[in-house]
Amino acid sequence: MTYTPSKLLTVEDFTSQYGDDSRYELIDGELRDLEPTGPHESVAGELAGHWFSAFRSGPQAAARSWTIPKNCLICPPAAQSTALRPDVIVLDKAKLEREPFWQKEPVIASGQSIVAIAEIVSTNWQDDYARKVEEYLLLAVAEYWIVDFRGLGGLEFIGRPKQPTITICQLQGGYYQKQQFRLHEPIASRIFPTLTLTLADLMP
Repeated sequence: MTYTPSKLLTVEDFTSQYGDDSRYELIDGELRDLEPTGPHESVAGELAGHWFSAFRSGPQAAARSWTIPKNCLICPPAAQSTALRPDVIVLDKAKLEREPFWQKEPVIASGQSIVAIAEIVSTNWQDDYARKVEEYLLLAVAEYWIVDFRGLGGLEFIGRPKQPTITICQLQGGYYQKQQFRLHEPIASRIFPTLTLTLADLMP
C-alpha cells in the first residue's frame, strides 16, 4: 500500500520517522507499506537460510566475507527521496568499511557492498518488478531475485497462466538478463553456483 503525505518525504524525514520500522520503505518520496504477512516472512527466512548455507560451503567459502543483516536500508546517493528495505540482502563485509553510514546505522549508500538482493513479492508487486529493477541496476547489483510465491505479478512479467515464479535478474553488459523458474524447476544462480533449490522448497 502507498501512502502519499501532504508533502513528499526526504530520506532524512523517512529515516528519522520510520528508520527503525521494518514495515516501511520510501520510493520517490512516497511511503510504502511492505505488508509483511506471516507467509511473506516465512519465505524470506527460508531463502536467507539457503543463501547463507550456500556461501558458507563449497571450495570458495573460506575466501568469502559475506553476511546477511537482519535489517538494512539502501539509500542511493543519486535518489534523494528513496530508501529501499530489501527482504533479503547479502553484503560483502570487506567493503562495508567504505560505507559512510554503516558504523552508526544499517544504511547502504553504494552498490559495491551488495552481493545479491531478493524481494518477496506482495501486493505492491509493481515496485518489485519495475521500480526496484531500475534502482538495483543503477547500483550494479550483480543478482536480484524476485520471489513471487503467490503469482501476483502482472501477465507481462510472469506470463499466462499466472503461477508462482522466481525471476532472477543477472547483471550482464550493463543490463539485467532475466530468467524465470517455476515451482519445481531447479534454480540456476551465478552468485550461488552450488545452490540446490526450487521455489517449492521456499513455499510456506
